[in-house]
Amino acid sequence: MESQKITNPDLGQMRRWYRDACGTALAMDLIGERWALLIVRELLLGPRRFGEIRGALDGLSANILTQRLAGLEKAGILRRRALPSPANAQVYELTKWGRALEEPIFALSRWAAGSPAHDVTLPLSNTAFMLSLRTMMDPARDPDFAPDLGFRIGGEPFRAQIVDGMLEIERRDPEGAEVIFAGEPTNLAATFYGRDPLTESMREGRVTVTGDIVLGQRFIDLFGLPVFSND
Repeated sequence: MESQKITNPDLGQMRRWYRDACGTALAMDLIGERWALLIVRELLLGPRRFGEIRGALDGLSANILTQRLAGLEKAGILRRRALPSPANAQVYELTKWGRALEEPIFALSRWAAGSPAHDVTLPLSNTAFMLSLRTMMDPARDPDFAPDLGFRIGGEPFRAQIVDGMLEIERRDPEGAEVIFAGEPTNLAATFYGRDPLTESMREGRVTVTGDIVLGQRFIDLFGLPVFSND
């Protein structure tokens, strides 16, 4: 953990902090502000520019994003980095400690997916959809399955592969993958988490598939939304 880079906040100057020794309270102090955790989510697959983060989060103003990025940087959760020439652009990336938020975020996602209020038809960022695959995949349904997968989500390229039961995802050209899924994230979410077969989603134009359709359906069969009981 990169604790040497973390600026200890002055609790006396932060009236809205919980002032509670519990780690849960401190976590909410650090990432509980509106948009903060979603900004972290957008950085889980690698560095992003300011405009890319804002473009992925509908309703997030430039002013609030600036504030949240500054707060997350001060807390040691992310940092700014300048890309070398010819890009000459500034990106934001998670620190090693910030990347450790992946598992808590995934656990929250799995928990919330069991709510009756969960609506998969609501807007979804490209990154959020890809991370949902990493979160919700059940490798036990097909333990020997290890396909080379490609995605074009809202025009953004991704490559993925199942390694040791985990879906490893990169932002890179999917060309050459055994099967490539393409479409808008909301339509793809309906395909992966709905009940219709892949061929029906293709027929209705929700998703385009290049390559082995049978393999694509086999991959989709690894997914389902959790069902929790209050009994």
